[in-house]
Amino acid sequence: MYVMRPELSSYAHIASGKVRDIYEIDDSTLLMVVSDRISAYDHALEPAIPDKGRVLTATSKFFFDVIVFPNHLAGPLDDERIPEEVLGRAMVVQKLDMLPFECVARGYLTGSGLKEYQASGSVCGVELPEGLTEASRLPEPIFTPATKAEQGDHDENVSFDVVVDKLGRERAEELREATLRIYAEAAALAEEKGIILADTKFEFGVDKHGTLVLADEVLTPDSSRYWPADTYEEGKVQPSFDKQYVRDWLTNSGWDKESTPPRLPDDVVQATRARYVEAFERLSGTTF
Repeated sequence: MYVMRPELSSYAHIASGKVRDIYEIDDSTLLMVVSDRISAYDHALEPAIPDKGRVLTATSKFFFDVIVFPNHLAGPLDDERIPEEVLGRAMVVQKLDMLPFECVARGYLTGSGLKEYQASGSVCGVELPEGLTEASRLPEPIFTPATKAEQGDHDENVSFDVVVDKLGRERAEELREATLRIYAEAAALAEEKGIILADTKFEFGVDKHGTLVLADEVLTPDSSRYWPADTYEEGKVQPSFDKQYVRDWLTNSGWDKESTPPRLPDDVVQATRARYVEAFERLSGTTF
């Protein structure tokens, strides 16, 4: 049956991020639209990555369906409230009181966590054993929260005590427990597909009943570091299914990170698209 869908312009645009645009549907629901934009080092890059918005949306939907935890979805991906022009890369979600932290779970040491460990022997106040190196598997996954930065600024890693001070101990402990539990569930699923989930970040909100709800994107290559398990080797930087390919190209291009970023060449754009698609297909077991 043909569905008469609304125009995107009929919804009030209320926020834009590096990748997402948020529109208000009514008093209780929002439309979250995922663009094909890509960012790195806190800069928006050109051109966009074809189909990236659809891949990220499909990946989030897959994990919202399989992860056992309350989430913000308020309708299917073909919901009649979704305008035709954004169908496939938009979700109808419930309004929440969003909590002001990125909830990061790390099972392996890399990126900003490795730098912090090398400087202090700990990450976000969590003491770690001596002798760890690039891509070391941690004795157990750790919760390493970060403050949410405005666009153009860096997220800042903080200790668990900062979360306690801001939200109270009960809510902070609930966040830590939820983050580590969801990470463990997703990491086990990824491992079955030959993929290592090195780390990931979640965002949570609170609904009108005070229930903690998983929100925003979840376990996508934009919010997670996925590595192929068959080539994993501790002590070296791993190939990944995310935009690290773009970051590496930017680093090797000679760009100084203070000026406007160079335009991405077509081969980098296509290779990045292929990585996003491969991650979705391997994790979900379906064809994009």
